[in-house]
Amino acid sequence: MTDIWRLSASRVADLIAQRKLSAVEAAQAALARLDAVNPQLNAVVQHRPDAVLARAAAIDAALARGEQPGPLAGVPVTVKVNIDQAGFATTNGVALQKDWVATSNSPVVDNLEKAGAVIVGRTNTPAFSYRWFTSNSLHGRTLNPRDAALTPGGSSGGAASAVAAGIGHIGHGTDIAGSIRYPAYACGVHGLRPSLGRVAAFNASSPERTVGGQVTAVSGPIARSVHDLRLALAAMAAPDARDPWWVPAPLVGPAVPRTVALCVRPDGLDTQPEVVAALHDAADRLRDAGWTVDELD
Repeated sequence: MTDIWRLSASRVADLIAQRKLSAVEAAQAALARLDAVNPQLNAVVQHRPDAVLARAAAIDAALARGEQPGPLAGVPVTVKVNIDQAGFATTNGVALQKDWVATSNSPVVDNLEKAGAVIVGRTNTPAFSYRWFTSNSLHGRTLNPRDAALTPGGSSGGAASAVAAGIGHIGHGTDIAGSIRYPAYACGVHGLRPSLGRVAAFNASSPERTVGGQVTAVSGPIARSVHDLRLALAAMAAPDARDPWWVPAPLVGPAVPRTVALCVRPDGLDTQPEVVAALHDAADRLRDAGWTVDELD
């Protein structure tokens, strides 16, 4: 059998819903993976195993009663240390904030838990979540699980490193100018920066954000598949009255023609053969998936 930590979030959710896998088993697998690789990576910097297992047991108990805890029921996930999770310090990678212990959850944490997710740990970030790498004087440096000599990116480097290493199936990140997208690229996983207003944001533990921060910073998912990004975003984007920027926009719109353009030599420029081959391979895959590919000179 494939190791549980290697499975997609959607597969774990399906197995738990079908009672072929328990939430406790999924949590134990995530915690075992954390114990195995996190000492080298330092991707997760806050976690409480007993609370994780208690949360997973509660999900199993709800399923046993015939309840439906949500589309992410029992799925292990991580959240970044710059959002409130009750009982944990919202450090944002800053020693000054090591005692800023949250007494309530941020909207993202509440929405993930309402969807049934099990938060297995909190991931590292550079100071103030404002660097292209992930290192700080409070929690230390996070490494890239693909290659320790390479950066995991920033500022959601802890989240991307954890997801790539199998510590949780979905990671929460935040993004102003690439803080989800760059770490996802650096660690070889997928990341999505939602539009402003899609995912509610609010930290009761911290001073009110500046207007600039409110209109540029967003929360979004990191995962090992695009399908899991969709699953995670649907959970994260649930409404929360604490954020006036949140917009009740549908996640799925009307069907539109699925058409892409393929241009391997823009303006007649020479392109490396390997790049041309990769582009044609991508075009073939899109055609196989039902897309129309228009080739341009």
